[in-house]
Amino acid sequence: MTLQITLTITAAAALINIWLMIRCGQARRSAKVSIGDGGNELLIRRMRAHANFIENTPIVLILVGALEATGGSSTWLWIIGIVYTLGRLLHPLGMDREGENIFRGAGTGISMLSMLGLAVMAFVSVYSKLI
Repeated sequence: MTLQITLTITAAAALINIWLMIRCGQARRSAKVSIGDGGNELLIRRMRAHANFIENTPIVLILVGALEATGGSSTWLWIIGIVYTLGRLLHPLGMDREGENIFRGAGTGISMLSMLGLAVMAFVSVYSKLI
């Protein structure tokens, strides 16, 4: 069984992770900070954006993979995977800006709703078969 949706979304997540790593590295070089954040605001923001990605993405990928493996709707999984990926691109762009902004808010909201949708689908997938 090839989990095409899971593999595609995971590959996209890997590319986003590399992009976030590069952004942290650029901020480190600019601030001349090797370890920690040195109190540099931009570096702190970029480190948090990267950490937030790492905190949230694994559970989404696990849910996508599990749903795909159990025969979940491929159209729905493609949509939610692409939407989640777009949200994870918006969030770090918003983190570079001071204060609340549309990019950070949209990225956060999209990510949370995607995860919630996947969780609900997982519960429905399991428990609808018991009825």
